[in-house]
Amino acid sequence: MTTSNAYFSSFPFSSSSPSVTNKTKTMSILSPSLSTLFASPTLRVSSFSSSSIYSRSVTASSPVLAVSSSSLFSIKGEDNAASASPNDYFPAKMSATVSSRTFLDAQNEQELLSGVRKEVEAGSLPPNVAAGMEELYENYKSAVFQSGDPKAEETVLSNMSRLLDRIFLDVTDPFVFQPHHKAKREPFDYYTFGQNYIRPLVEFRNSYVGNISVFIEIEEKLKQGHNIILMSNHQTEADPAIISLLLEKRLSYFAENLTYVAGDRVVTDPLCKPFSIGRNLICVYSKKHMLDDPELVEMKRKANTRSLKEMAMLLRSGSQLIWIAPSGGRDRPDPANGEWFPAPFDPYSVDNMRRLVDHSGPPGHVYPLAILCHDIMPPPMKVEKEIGEKRIISFHGTGLSVAPEISFSDTTAACESPEKAKEAYSKAVYISVNEQYNVLKSAIHGKKGLEASTHKVSLSQPWN
Repeated sequence: MTTSNAYFSSFPFSSSSPSVTNKTKTMSILSPSLSTLFASPTLRVSSFSSSSIYSRSVTASSPVLAVSSSSLFSIKGEDNAASASPNDYFPAKMSATVSSRTFLDAQNEQELLSGVRKEVEAGSLPPNVAAGMEELYENYKSAVFQSGDPKAEETVLSNMSRLLDRIFLDVTDPFVFQPHHKAKREPFDYYTFGQNYIRPLVEFRNSYVGNISVFIEIEEKLKQGHNIILMSNHQTEADPAIISLLLEKRLSYFAENLTYVAGDRVVTDPLCKPFSIGRNLICVYSKKHMLDDPELVEMKRKANTRSLKEMAMLLRSGSQLIWIAPSGGRDRPDPANGEWFPAPFDPYSVDNMRRLVDHSGPPGHVYPLAILCHDIMPPPMKVEKEIGEKRIISFHGTGLSVAPEISFSDTTAACESPEKAKEAYSKAVYISVNEQYNVLKSAIHGKKGLEASTHKVSLSQPWN
């Protein structure tokens, strides 16, 4: 959430944060490799038996699932993982519901930042967390002021006071996520809070949606009880908010009911957690960090099995939309030329997710999704083992596109073996994502706008 990662990400904090103990590990969510969820390459499904922020009721609608690699989750790891029950891995505990006044009562920037220092002096806020809060404030302020909005100062104070309030409350009473987390909309509406925070960073006049007609088709299938899998690239922790912001005026059901599967990065980070609390999530440990601590490997695998069962149960109920980033992490630029591109997909992740939805009962469909928003909050240039990354935030155009459903049987009809079919299907999905991404790139970075449309990707601005 800084000049680069403003929504879901691991903020600049070390494991020395007071919310982390030697028996408590965390897990982040958007886009872990799905192959880590399965004990073997063969999937055995049969083995799974603004002003309105503070008070808004939750509508009874089916959750929509999205798998990406940067959301927020905490998992409690017991030393004796073998004897722990499933609930021990993701204990549920709601953070404080009463707002502090230190930050919400601030009338200007000076009072807001002095409140941070005041809490440090009182021993209520660790110095490293406070430093991150102040850095985040400055980066967010710089980005919002880039927009030229005459009310930028008011927007920054309003959004940052709410965020600092939520961060402070979580430090004093940490929120812990369950394997299947449902967005908290009351007594504090975390979803609306997250949307309002990211919205000022999006340059809508230079943002585009590809194939809105396919998005409409997907929403109709969801309402008919079908399950939808969105195989997507993943760029920043702000991806969930960007998707919702670009679709909310035309497809509010689609925008609000996404559920994200996240890997193990940002759950304990106080600056990130308020944004994750506002999303529907399935929590897993990501493949990239599965072996970071050898003593916790078995516990992580057991926790992932529990999360997989939660996902299977959701899919059996129908009307689920799963957004998965089969790359297992965020996109990175090419070291040679600095150009951004969708990270390659893991064929096992693609195939496992496809088979999971195929065996769930209700009709299932796979759609390739592309997102371009790395300018708003780019990740570090390389994958970092330790939690804590430099944040950058900026005001920029964004893009989202979806292509028609890709049929496994049609794509793999000529394949001679299951392995070749797996590779062929994953390649077909990735090629579609890459093609859409290039169209968005031409429209946004190439400044071609709507003229960048092709016969496969029709661009529009559905908020106009």
